[in-house]
Amino acid sequence: MAELDINEIMKLLKQRPPFLLVDRVTDYDDTHVTGYKNVTINETFFQGHFPGQPVMPGVLILESMGQVASIMVGLKLGKEQENKIAFFAGADKIRFRKPVRPGDKLVTKAELLKARGTSGKAKVTGYVDDEVVAEGEFLFILADSLTEKKEEN
Repeated sequence: MAELDINEIMKLLKQRPPFLLVDRVTDYDDTHVTGYKNVTINETFFQGHFPGQPVMPGVLILESMGQVASIMVGLKLGKEQENKIAFFAGADKIRFRKPVRPGDKLVTKAELLKARGTSGKAKVTGYVDDEVVAEGEFLFILADSLTEKKEEN
């Protein structure tokens, strides 16, 4: 079983805390990845979403799932990925089934459905305790990294 810890994840993703929403990858190959986010009450978004009834915002559930899918793209591209980033280009068939709350472990399974040229599609499914909490398909495009280029004199 192949795993990635947080240091290896940060080599593949451009996001950094507090916007890095994947804690570990527990299994992967170049067309499938399983990763998770431990959701804690210490997340800043719980201060206002919702006081007394904390629920992880749906957009952040999707972001976490998208980051797992982005790891899959990075693993597939390997060394070619160093100067590329997978940008979110759209979503289809998104459904939220259950809320994600503090103390939950949001497990995402991503599967590459299609990759052609600089675009592709991935199926993502989020689980808490083996129950589906969210699912859908993400479209992505590959582009040059956003890092600043050195000015030539």
